[in-house]
Amino acid sequence: MDWTQLNSAFTLFLSLLVEAVPFLLLGVLFSGLLQFFVDERKLVQLMPRDAFLGALAGSCMGFLFPVCECGNVPVARRLIMRGVPSSVAIGFLLAAPTINPIVFWATWTAFRDQPEMVFLRIGCSLIIATTIGWVFSAQKDLRPFLQPAVAKAMPSKKGTRNGGQASQATSGPSALLQSGTYFLGQSDQRVDPMDFQAAAIAAAGKPTGYKLNLMLEGMVQEFRELGGVLVFGSAIAAMLQVFVSREAILALGQGPISSILAMMLLAAVVSICSTVDSFFALAFSSTFTTGSLLSFLVFGPMIDLKGIGLLLSIFKPRAVFYLIALAAQMTFLFAFVVNLYFS
Repeated sequence: MDWTQLNSAFTLFLSLLVEAVPFLLLGVLFSGLLQFFVDERKLVQLMPRDAFLGALAGSCMGFLFPVCECGNVPVARRLIMRGVPSSVAIGFLLAAPTINPIVFWATWTAFRDQPEMVFLRIGCSLIIATTIGWVFSAQKDLRPFLQPAVAKAMPSKKGTRNGGQASQATSGPSALLQSGTYFLGQSDQRVDPMDFQAAAIAAAGKPTGYKLNLMLEGMVQEFRELGGVLVFGSAIAAMLQVFVSREAILALGQGPISSILAMMLLAAVVSICSTVDSFFALAFSSTFTTGSLLSFLVFGPMIDLKGIGLLLSIFKPRAVFYLIALAAQMTFLFAFVVNLYFS
């Protein structure tokens, strides 16, 4: 290790940050606006009850509500607690971090010389999320797969919670479309913009200025959370590019199978936000196969170490294992086919 290598790594690190930060800020802004100015109850009424169409609709909801993988889990959890069909909630859970205009724009900017990568990413993510949502719809009652607190909060067929209390779905303002943490309504002591229920109740009937102030506080907290992940991921990308032997990277990155497995593992471990992960993947475009880059862009937003902890706030470990296994197998299959035809 010498100063030249350190300087090169730092330069690459800064270039990744400069390209990615504007997209992260834009995604956080959308998330904040949706928290306080959109009512999800009307959206829930529009969701189709057919399993396949519901999974497809849920997968496409990200185009309307661009939340990254830091926000899709709490939103999906709220959908389930509202009684939305499982196919819709799971389709949204897996697709929203990728199927949204912010990620589309970011991927297009990063891979402007490889436009096919943008459409492959969107198409594969949509197919995988819709298929898995459809598969899970075979479980008519999702409660055995859910954590007890979530299952208890779901409405019964008579419109009451499992605990016997009347549903409060019609009282209070919308609290669904917010991203950040997954602690839903746990604090009634203070107004925390990252707390679904408290922030929504506090904003009810308040002037626009008050809502904007809460939105700004939430944006600052969320950007601080996601910005730390971005810095960490950018540092890893820079260090790998400079300090890892190029021969070793080439040997790993050119194999049609090994390259896919390596990038899927990297996507899960690094856990970069979907609004900026395309810039991370771009750093490997000269050494890894097209299919392996695609696997990183598709699998990472669905399954990563950070997201697994959040998934366990909704599902029991068995269900999380099913989600991971299905997503991994389908991602590998698509990536392998792309390697055969694009490499």
